[in-house]
Amino acid sequence: MSFFSYAWDWVTQSANWHGSGSIPQQILAHLGYSILPLVIATLIAVPAGVAIGHTRRGAVSVVNLANSWRAIPTLGLLILLAVYLGFSLLTWLVPLVVLAIPPILVNTYEGVAGVDPDVLDAARGAGMTSWQQVARVEVPIALPLILVGLRTATIFVVATATIAAYIGLGGLGRFIIDGLASNQYGPVAGGALLVVLLAVIVLAFFAGLSRLVVPAGLRKQGRAE
Repeated sequence: MSFFSYAWDWVTQSANWHGSGSIPQQILAHLGYSILPLVIATLIAVPAGVAIGHTRRGAVSVVNLANSWRAIPTLGLLILLAVYLGFSLLTWLVPLVVLAIPPILVNTYEGVAGVDPDVLDAARGAGMTSWQQVARVEVPIALPLILVGLRTATIFVVATATIAAYIGLGGLGRFIIDGLASNQYGPVAGGALLVVLLAVIVLAFFAGLSRLVVPAGLRKQGRAE
């Protein structure tokens, strides 16, 4: 049997959609493990990226540091935290926040720093304060790149939130870990397929969000990245 055959046979079994540990319950748990670190990462990375892009202070150091974070193995960090902190909230939350920050921070910085200087000169000539330039000019123009960073971070986190199962928590990773432990390929393939489908839904969501909040001319900037 192929991967899709195993996955389809398992996903379409009605018993897997009811009761404790069912597919709907684990999808909700997986979303919970994904949304919280994304919210925290966004609250950290977007203001920091806007500030760095606006002032140009410490840009090289911060961006290089953010890019170096990408080399941190998420599972390795999870295991390290589990050793020192036990199975706590921070054990799974910190690795996912660390994973999500770099793409949001770097894209936000590049979007704000890339605003045409002539546009900023016109804003200053119109009497805008520094804060008004950020809120009314720089952030709106940088929005396509900011959304690219958020989209990338969301896909990373949704795909990686399966690590919560390594420390006994739920989510779609539960099917994969339990399936591997019991040598059952159906739950492994089915859990992986559901993670892929969630990632596709994320792509569709951000495509719709971009069309909703970003003018057509600026959307081309986001697609070019």
